[in-house]
Amino acid sequence: MKQLEPILHKKTFQELTTDELYELLRVRSEVFVVEQNCVYQDMDGDDQKSIHLWLTVADKIVALARVCPAGTHMKEISIGRVITTERGKGYGKQIMLHAIEAAVKHFGATLIDIEAQEYAKGFYENVGFEQSSDTFMLDGIPHIKMTWTKNLALDQLFFL
Repeated sequence: MKQLEPILHKKTFQELTTDELYELLRVRSEVFVVEQNCVYQDMDGDDQKSIHLWLTVADKIVALARVCPAGTHMKEISIGRVITTERGKGYGKQIMLHAIEAAVKHFGATLIDIEAQEYAKGFYENVGFEQSSDTFMLDGIPHIKMTWTKNLALDQLFFL
């Protein structure tokens, strides 16, 4: 059976419906709090300033991310809350490429920072990020800072 193509949704906080916001927060809680057994304050005040992206297949969220402007979550423009609910189907890479594109188009990003869980280093390297810190603990989970730098040749391939 052929895999259905995911549908991209991209909205500011103000554009989200209450149902969309509820579903995004539910999925984030399901993965970060329940699956990873990590108790932390997900609603950190950055959602209101961010661009929210998610992919759906048959009306089910299969991947999501948020893009925060510089000076909110981190000093530079950042991408966070990256989740795929169905792993191994390429949805994670798709949502990251869309998030990078949104960071460039909406916030003029030339640098993007992330705080990546250490085990996911290879995944983020595959979409152009490079490790930029030593390992540190965040909410009891090993993380590394990674940075994406705009490359004009790559930019033309991905975003034209």
